[in-house]
Amino acid sequence: MQKLFTIDDANRMLPLVRRIVEDLVRDHERWQDKVNQFEIATVSSTPDHPDAMAELLQSEALRIAKDIEGYVKELADLGVECKGLDTGLVDFPGEMDGRPVYYCWKLGEPSVQYWHGVNAGFAGRQPLRHELAES
Repeated sequence: MQKLFTIDDANRMLPLVRRIVEDLVRDHERWQDKVNQFEIATVSSTPDHPDAMAELLQSEALRIAKDIEGYVKELADLGVECKGLDTGLVDFPGEMDGRPVYYCWKLGEPSVQYWHGVNAGFAGRQPLRHELAES
């Protein structure tokens, strides 16, 4: 059964979520760098003569990817859905006026201040009504 958050629940959990998301975004950037370096290193690599640096970069990228998977799992275990590895975008499942919604937060925002319908995504983000955000 999916955990449902209130705005207060989401904001209370935000300090922990923020730390996980900061690690996730940082490591996602590191992973992208390693993948780019790996792709450049493989230019001189052949099946008969593998490039040692390419193999090292590939191992590092795989290790970082495993860490990222761990962060996403940590969020999922809390009931939070990761929507953007590069931006630190997460959704907290909730309800508004009896219908399912996502309370939306992005790294850098001070608190959960937006929501969107379950099929709307980030493009459908809307500010929370003042009275809802303060409840």
